[in-house]
This record gives sequence, C-alpha cells and structure tokens, in this order.
Amino acid sequence: MLTIHHLGVSQSERIVWLCEELALPYELVRYTRDAVTRLSPPALRQLHPLGAAPVIQDGELMLGESAAIVDYILAKFGNGRLKAGPGQDCFADYLYWFHFANGNLQPIMLRYMTLLRTGLPADHPVIAGTMGRLQAALALMDERLAKASYLAGEEFTAADIMTVFSLTTMRVFQPVDLAPYPHIRAYLARIGERPGYRRAMEICDPGMARQLS
Repeated sequence: MLTIHHLGVSQSERIVWLCEELALPYELVRYTRDAVTRLSPPALRQLHPLGAAPVIQDGELMLGESAAIVDYILAKFGNGRLKAGPGQDCFADYLYWFHFANGNLQPIMLRYMTLLRTGLPADHPVIAGTMGRLQAALALMDERLAKASYLAGEEFTAADIMTVFSLTTMRVFQPVDLAPYPHIRAYLARIGERPGYRRAMEICDPGMARQLS
C-alpha cells in the first residue's frame, strides 16, 4: 500500500485527491507546519533533503515532487485512467495543462502574493508587471475553459488535479480575484461537486474552506 507523507496546506493534497479519484488505498502520515515559520517539521526533512511535500513511499521507493508522483501513480496503478495518451486528440492539451500549474500559474501566483506582503504600492512597476503576468495566465486558462469542460478536454484528468491547488488552496491565504474569469469560476464549481475532491480536501485539512469561485 502507498504511504502519502502529507504536509498540511500543501501540494500533497494533489496526491490524496488522485488516490481518492482512483479509489486507490493509501496510508496517510500527517505533518504540521511550524506555527511561526510555516516551514515543514524536522521529521519531514528526514524523508526529503528539502523537507518538501508530498513524498510517497511505495515499498522501498521514496519519491518526491507532486508531478512526478502523479505520473508514477498513474503509470503504475491508473490502468489508463485520468490521463491522455499519444493516440488521443487531446494528448498535447493534457501535457500542456498538466505542466502549466507548476510551470506558469503557481510560480507567478506565489510571486504576486509575496510581493503584496512587502507593502509596495499596487502601481509599483514590479507589482504591476507581476499582476499583468498573472492576469495573462488566468485569461489563457479562462479562454481554454470557455471551449472545454476540463483543461484537457471534456474529460476530467490529472491535469485538473495538478491545477486546482493554485486556484483554491493558495487563494485561502492571499485572495486573487477571479471575478473577471467566469469560465474558471464555473470550472471550480464543477470540481467542487466531485465526491473525490470533497473527500480528499476534508482528509487533507479538515474544516478548511477553499475558494471554489
């Protein structure tokens, strides 16, 4: 059985969600952030040199990085579910949006949130430039979701699992206004109706209300 080493309020929620969608048994080991630094505890750093989450254990294997873990689980346990293959028309879309979250969306959101905490005015060139990049990323996603129910197409896939963390959990602590992006908001409402998502979020961080609009 897989063991998921889960740090509260982190990307490791992706792995719990994936396992819930696949009905894949797992054991969850919880870790709590330091109340002051918000960093992971020493126990997690004993598993991974960076103290990063998620980390999974499968037999003798220890694996970090959420995208790598998602790929590993799908390849070993997915039986073709929640992903697209080279023979499908949506294959390139699946690959693009699978990597979009960690490659574009999440880094620019984190940069924007960090800059806001510096107290710089909204019209400061660095703030304005970062906000422009974030708006461009969200507009691109909104345009995509105007054409398809999910990021890879009409079927829910791991590309959605990779992306939703940035649009929901990250926004709990530093809201980003999604009012200009109606298709993203409708998409999040669809995600919020998934039993697997609801189960996973309650398992990961019980009682935490995520922004699904």
